[in-house]
Parts: sequence; structure tokens; C-alpha cells
Amino acid sequence: MSEELILDVRSKMANTIEYFREDISGMRTNRAHSGLVSGLMVDYHGTQMKLSELGQISVSDGSMILIQLWDKSAVTSIAKDIESSDLGINPSIEGDTIRLVVPPLNEERRLELVKSLKKKSEDTKISIRNVRRSGMDEIKLLEKSSEISQDDSRRFQSEIQKSTDDNIDLISNISQEKENELMEV
Repeated sequence: MSEELILDVRSKMANTIEYFREDISGMRTNRAHSGLVSGLMVDYHGTQMKLSELGQISVSDGSMILIQLWDKSAVTSIAKDIESSDLGINPSIEGDTIRLVVPPLNEERRLELVKSLKKKSEDTKISIRNVRRSGMDEIKLLEKSSEISQDDSRRFQSEIQKSTDDNIDLISNISQEKENELMEV
């Protein structure tokens, strides 16, 4: 029972880390990459869908993203959604392809992105700590109801704390790498 609890806590922490990675992959750097727009939610005939589900996204050089949509009739409406997003990129339409030229970031925008990254990083750390707290509470309940011994309780709590510390360090490392990427000129 408690081994399953430890695995569940680790799984929830891993999912939180994965969500954090996906969330910051869309943060803009000076290089064009498909992650910048793949998770962008756009209106497709009244339904909100990820852009990656509606077409092929590729990078043609270091500064241009090409979006080849499968439904040619949706090109203009999706281009408008991209334009109104917070990416700060104006799309150009060439036939059935949307082209996005990624301009270099200015210093002020870089600092805004770093600030946003730090907030997301701290929110993710809080989520990890919440998972830890709920796991610790469950272990204490098992100990209180005599389902596990005091020694096992301490051992499981120690394992949960170690997983928490490792994941907090991982978040810090991921965040620092992304910050370095954002500040790169």
C-alpha cells in the first residue's frame, strides 16, 4: 500500500515536471522552433484546438516557422488567431502556408520573459511541495491507523522528501537553462 503511495507521489511529481517543460518550451527565444506555436490554442470551426493538431509545423531557417495546414479553408482564421496571441509575431499567408518570421527579442522583452519564467518555476515548485504534503499526510494517516510501523513511516517520508528535493533541483536547473537561452543575444 505505502510502496504504491510512494510510486504515486513520484508519478505526480514527474507529471508536474513534464507539464513545466511543455509550458516553458513555448516561451520565445531568439531562435525559431516549432514549440513556440505547437501548443497555441486556435479556433477551428468553433472548437479550440492546438495548432499542432491542425497541420505540420516546421522551421525553415533560424528565424522562420512554416505552418502547413491540412484544412486550407482555415488558413486566414488561424492566421488571425496567431496574430492576436501574445507571441508578438505577425503571420504572412502564402497560398496554404502561414509564415512566421521570428524577430530578435529586445532587452526589455527578454527581462519580461525571464520574470514570467521565474513565476512559472516557482508555481511548479509549489505544486511539487503540495504533492509532497499530501503524500506525507497519507503516510502519517497510515502510521496513525497502525497500517505501517513508525520506522516504515519515517523511511517513506524520507523517500518522499528526497524525491521532492531532487525535483526542486531539477526545476531550478531547467529554469536556469531556459533563462540562459532567453538572455542569449
